[in-house]
Amino acid sequence: MQKTLFWNKHSAALFGLLLILSTGTMAYAQQSRSGLADLNLSGDQPIEIESDRLEVRDAERVAVFSGNVQATQGPTVMRAGRMVVHYRTEGADASTSSQGGNIERLEVEQKVYVKSENRVATGDRATFDMATEVLIMTGEKVVLSEGDNVLTGCKLTIQMNSGKADLEGCKSQQSGSGRVRMLLQPGSQNQ
Repeated sequence: MQKTLFWNKHSAALFGLLLILSTGTMAYAQQSRSGLADLNLSGDQPIEIESDRLEVRDAERVAVFSGNVQATQGPTVMRAGRMVVHYRTEGADASTSSQGGNIERLEVEQKVYVKSENRVATGDRATFDMATEVLIMTGEKVVLSEGDNVLTGCKLTIQMNSGKADLEGCKSQQSGSGRVRMLLQPGSQNQ
């Protein structure tokens, strides 16, 4: 059975941040045009979330979307096997994040895929803390691509307040290099 929910404000935070992952980091790494200007995100634009199953645990303040999770806002699509939304307890200070409303933390896992136009980000897991506005994507391989340009590492941290992005290499890989890899195609920055 497929469940479809429309969240305006709360899910916008998840999507906005995952979009930054796929756009802002390539712009940051390449020092080319800002991908943020092309996002066309709106807090008023609905986000459609679909999954095979939705489990809401009110006592734990958690909603779990599982099985073929897909969230869509405008031209952006996020897919994963599972998404967990953690809500603040009643009376908690919601002013710590103007975007997040009652959402405290988001966790996405199992083949995380985010696509916005020609930008794609993939990894095994992603978390977003609404209070600190920090997004972390991890995995055996975190891949960011824009067209033919590719950036690869194992841990991506984005501080949304400052726009700072940090991609760490894969220290546990067989190569042991612990280095970030970037492939820039000739002429790609002029597109």
